[in-house]
Amino acid sequence: MAPVVGSLPGRRRKGTRAGGAPGGDAGWGVWETAHSRLDPPGVVRGLPGSWQGASKVLYSTTLGAIYSARTRIARYFDPEAVRQMKVEAGRDLTVSGPELAGQAIKAGLVDELHQFVTPVVVGGGKQFLPNDVRFKLELLDERRFGNGVVHLHYRTRT
Repeated sequence: MAPVVGSLPGRRRKGTRAGGAPGGDAGWGVWETAHSRLDPPGVVRGLPGSWQGASKVLYSTTLGAIYSARTRIARYFDPEAVRQMKVEAGRDLTVSGPELAGQAIKAGLVDELHQFVTPVVVGGGKQFLPNDVRFKLELLDERRFGNGVVHLHYRTRT
């Protein structure tokens, strides 16, 4: 069974990506043409190929069409459908966005978590984890970046 993980470009081969579209599909479509930029920032150089090669499920109740290759729209999050995708997947599945990831965590579908801690405090926004969930984590890796950001990679434990 393939794990459901948070996305960390370049670290493992990603299969299917799942995410919501609170602002429409603009964020999804940008990766379709990112390779055509003359000088993309270093942090995104490898992302377009990874994005374009992955199958994607966009969860949206409002979008009528999507303009991103290898992408389908799902109207609601179905934990059993995701469980089946995990069984059939040959590569990792990634889930992004706090609401969708929260549903996957509550359903017990998430095997690994990737958290980026930034040296900035913002007094609001979406929470990282859903309410009423408790499980143990095993630290698999951590990485410090020169700008003060720290990446934490955990495996969930029951």
